[in-house]
Amino acid sequence: MYVSVERALADLRRNGEPERLAGGLVGLEKESLRVADDGGIARTRHPSSLGAPLTHPWITTDYAESLLEFITPPHADVRAAMGDLSSLHAYVYRHLEGELLWATSMPCVLAGEERIPIAQYGTSNPGRMKHIYRVGLGHRYGRVMQVIAGVHFNYSVPEAFWPVYQAAVGESERDPRRFRDERYMGLIRNLQRVGWLVPYLFGASPAVCKSFFAGKTTRLEEFDQTTYYEPYATSLRMGDIGYQNRRERGVGVQVCYDSLAAYVKSLARAIETPAPAWEVIGVKVDGEYRQLNANILQIENEYYSSVRPKQVLDGLEKPTLALRRRGIRYIELRSLDVNAYHPLGIDEVQGRFIEVLLLFCLLAESPGVGMQERWEIDRNFEKVAHRGRDPEFRLVRSGRGVPLAEWGAQVLDGMEGVAEVLDHAGGAGGYRAAIASQRAKLADPQSTPSGRMLAEMRENGEGFYQLAKRLSVAHARYFRDYPLSAERRAMLDAEAVQSVARQAAIEAEQQEPFDVFLARYFAQH
Repeated sequence: MYVSVERALADLRRNGEPERLAGGLVGLEKESLRVADDGGIARTRHPSSLGAPLTHPWITTDYAESLLEFITPPHADVRAAMGDLSSLHAYVYRHLEGELLWATSMPCVLAGEERIPIAQYGTSNPGRMKHIYRVGLGHRYGRVMQVIAGVHFNYSVPEAFWPVYQAAVGESERDPRRFRDERYMGLIRNLQRVGWLVPYLFGASPAVCKSFFAGKTTRLEEFDQTTYYEPYATSLRMGDIGYQNRRERGVGVQVCYDSLAAYVKSLARAIETPAPAWEVIGVKVDGEYRQLNANILQIENEYYSSVRPKQVLDGLEKPTLALRRRGIRYIELRSLDVNAYHPLGIDEVQGRFIEVLLLFCLLAESPGVGMQERWEIDRNFEKVAHRGRDPEFRLVRSGRGVPLAEWGAQVLDGMEGVAEVLDHAGGAGGYRAAIASQRAKLADPQSTPSGRMLAEMRENGEGFYQLAKRLSVAHARYFRDYPLSAERRAMLDAEAVQSVARQAAIEAEQQEPFDVFLARYFAQH
């Protein structure tokens, strides 16, 4: 895997254009839970002054009315994407009254499922569909699981790189789209192989408020009267207590990543296959929808995975159909916890490291994943989430135990050549420095965000709630003081007004019966 990256870089150098690797587009999506002053989930509606979440391109809601989602357009540098994200946060804070944006992935001060308001998107058929999908998630997995926040890192390889890369590997005669799709799927397989690095290096959810379990039993240990934790956990969000597709008979999802066609086919099968466990819930009961359907997955977005291939949708186009029609446009990495120590939930070093990691995974050889390796991938990811900082912990690779620090150092060594190319490409730089900063975490697990959080909680005599509240207040202060330009504020004001007008226009159109709309949506081919 690592030798193949050096060989690919050497091929690019012989062609004289390794710098084509630089300039990939980065977009960020960050979820933030609005909470009342006491840290409990806000019961207020999405502020109308922010616009309509159905049609606003940058400020919307995820599962709950109180779970904000910030979306940046793609940028050629992560620093620019972070600048957009900063201004969105600062703008939202100017419209919040007595509320905070929670600084961590895991919520606190939960008062039961019924206290979590499901997001509303108006009376149009698209708005109703978004709402009913979330109602279904609540019935299937519980509402509490849906208000766990995360950061998604969207990345597309530079368009100018593809023909150069195709020529460098001697495949110029291949169909360009087919070549691109195959290489993106190879990237995804490799990222799954080494994806445990992300929760280890950046996981920031080693503990959780007891209220998260609502009195249910758990295997987690007690940290104090208010907090459960695992001593060596990195990201409980990505472990078996977080939102995932259930593995019980009849509702488990096995998606194939051997090719884009296989991925689309297996995902489509899950959307079309009835699940007895979900049929018990019912679809339309007494005239009210409880879920969009009773199949293994209601829609593609329900499939929880750490990384997804994505294509920009054409209106209400199904994601699998978009992939089938136009191939892969970008990759969505979904395994990042909210960075509690940075107001944005992600910092520039993380962004630069992830970009190098994605390109490393692109250039490395990527054979198909067999049953044994699939088990190892899933096992490594889950165990790192729960035990990643344990000095006795071993990953499994090709049936053998491997120390995490040893395998991690090999991956970082393999990334160095890519980072060197990016640093010399004339951009902002900082890629090799980003790798160097992660080496310290391999040597000292206590320097990871998860280790740091537990250490602070012990030193300060804090539970998880007290830590999260303290950081949330500090971040609020940062954004309230953030110098939001008059031009940017005016643009966001205008977008809020326009989004309301767009939603009103959708609702004013002649609406076909929702049953007909839904059947037509799922009948797309």
